[in-house]
Amino acid sequence: MHIRFDIPADPAYPGRVAAAMSRDQLRRYASVGAVLLTVGVIGLVVTRGSSWGEQITPLWMAMAIGGLLAMLYWPWVQWRARRRSGGYAVDGSYDITDENIMMRSGSESGGIAWAGVSRVKDTPEFWVVYVDRMPATVIPRRLMSAGDAETLRAFMAARGLLEDDAHRR
Repeated sequence: MHIRFDIPADPAYPGRVAAAMSRDQLRRYASVGAVLLTVGVIGLVVTRGSSWGEQITPLWMAMAIGGLLAMLYWPWVQWRARRRSGGYAVDGSYDITDENIMMRSGSESGGIAWAGVSRVKDTPEFWVVYVDRMPATVIPRRLMSAGDAETLRAFMAARGLLEDDAHRR
């Protein structure tokens, strides 16, 4: 297998990459935030009107506000990444073989050996490549030919690396 394709200098592209690579970690903030917000609101409602309720109202308020802020952290990080990404727009390319994934962006280049890849998550726009538990890079499907995308999908599936994103958008 030998797949090569170019990445045009698109100001929005780095923000989409950052969002795809951080999605799993940031989703945890939303989940924890929803739990904190729910517990805080239930605590406020249950203790309302009781003699000791006024004493612990600040605790329930802090939980509810902390939960809301945790839920808003993901959209805030994505907004910042997209806003700041215009300066990172440079031409690049991918060169993917049976042995590794080589990436070039501007004057920098790097690679990941397939032997070190633990899994590849299939998202709507990218394949997110993980080394151990950390997202290492993305492979943008929309910039590849359909034939190359299918070849790469089959290669990753044969190696047992490919997993679907359960939360596709």
